[in-house]
Amino acid sequence: QVQLEESGGGLVQAGSSLRLSCAASGRGFYSYTMGWFRQAPGKEREFVAAISANGGRTYYGDSVTGRFTISRDNAKNTGYLQINSLEPEDTAVYYCAARLRSTKSNPRSNKTYLSWGEGARITVSS
Repeated sequence: QVQLEESGGGLVQAGSSLRLSCAASGRGFYSYTMGWFRQAPGKEREFVAAISANGGRTYYGDSVTGRFTISRDNAKNTGYLQINSLEPEDTAVYYCAARLRSTKSNPRSNKTYLSWGEGARITVSS
């Protein structure tokens, strides 16, 4: 099982861009589907994006527009979430998560992920 650590959050102005990173330690990062979720104050955790183990397939949440791009570099054991044109509504704690690539259920469900990072906070000021 991998351990995950997010980085790259911060306080930014609306219209800015950020790239979150998710560094994985442990064995076999290439065997895991990786996902990003976010949780805004007072709201439930929300699916943002997921990427297959080899990077060949990506999934995005319904509320996520073309401003978000998920990617990964298995050689570096790191996943990424690029967010452009940040809006105040993007303010949340962003979590990366991993699940075995053999898991067949919907990658949009947070219940299917085995490993979670501690989260990276993004605050967007207007």
